[in-house]
Amino acid sequence: MKKLIVLLALCAVMLGVAGCGDSRERIYVANWGLFIYEPVLQMFEEEYGIRVVYSTYSTNDELYALITHQGAEFDVVVPSDYTVERMINEGRLAPINWDNVPNAQYIGDQFKNLAFDPTNRYSIPYKWGTFGIVYNTEKVDEPVTSWSILWDERFEGEIFMYNASRDTIGLAQRLLGFSMNSRDINELHQARDLLIQQRPLVRAFLADEIIDNMINGEGSLGTVYNGCARWIIYYNPAHNFVVPAEGSQLWFNSMVIPRTSRNEEHQANAEKFINFMARPDIALLNTLYTRYSTSNIGAFEMLPADWQNCPIYWPNDEIMRRGEVFVDLGDFRAEFHQAWTQVLVAGN
Repeated sequence: MKKLIVLLALCAVMLGVAGCGDSRERIYVANWGLFIYEPVLQMFEEEYGIRVVYSTYSTNDELYALITHQGAEFDVVVPSDYTVERMINEGRLAPINWDNVPNAQYIGDQFKNLAFDPTNRYSIPYKWGTFGIVYNTEKVDEPVTSWSILWDERFEGEIFMYNASRDTIGLAQRLLGFSMNSRDINELHQARDLLIQQRPLVRAFLADEIIDNMINGEGSLGTVYNGCARWIIYYNPAHNFVVPAEGSQLWFNSMVIPRTSRNEEHQANAEKFINFMARPDIALLNTLYTRYSTSNIGAFEMLPADWQNCPIYWPNDEIMRRGEVFVDLGDFRAEFHQAWTQVLVAGN
């Protein structure tokens, strides 16, 4: 369904379709699933008279392919850290005119000058968080502390793995004591082989679909982002979430303006949208709905205390120390994707 939505939006972008006499200007936005409180799009439209054509994607690779190979002319997209870095290095992003984004003042200092955009020229942090294991406490009766439980034969057919190369190979790298940003081919192959060994235990490689599967009690263990875990726990409190002791990724998804945005007027509208999304009341609505951690301190200060003090929503210092931020792998990407393909085909 998500791919259909993306393809429809892509056709609209490429053909310049105007909808049923609607003469308003348009802004084309692509974002992760479950990553926005959609009524705020209507609020933006009413405030600015600009129609938002909104679509979703499931992985950074899907987004990158939309922009580079399929020619989609999006005005605002929300890639992850290493993809932001890659797009900057390839000249695919337009610098943001911060004079048009005064609400950037509400972004916390800890989310600025990050390695993937050290001068804050191209991106504004939107959501951030961790990646770990969500587990059903009615099926897993011991404390979960390590990634190694995903190789426990007792849970054969009860394990959902996230269908993204960096995330899943990354957890195997951390279990082996390697960096998630390693460019060592031997370390990569060890992580690949470990995941191939795990394949008979895995029920499926999925993305957002893991949420519904875990809520419905169809699995014992799943690898998910912290916001996904909070959705699962909200609808099925029998679940818990842990960032394993070996450490995991700290991820940051940021709003950026692709250079495919068609002209200066479209960029100005993109900056209006980014500024609107960085307004604390809007950021609050988004975080209350999505359950993902916000980079907007103005919004954070308005959150209930139980949210502010929840280590799943707002990772504590211990979790942060065990975290690692993905960087772009450059030419090593080809080796990485080949290894990932070998993992996926191993079960066929």
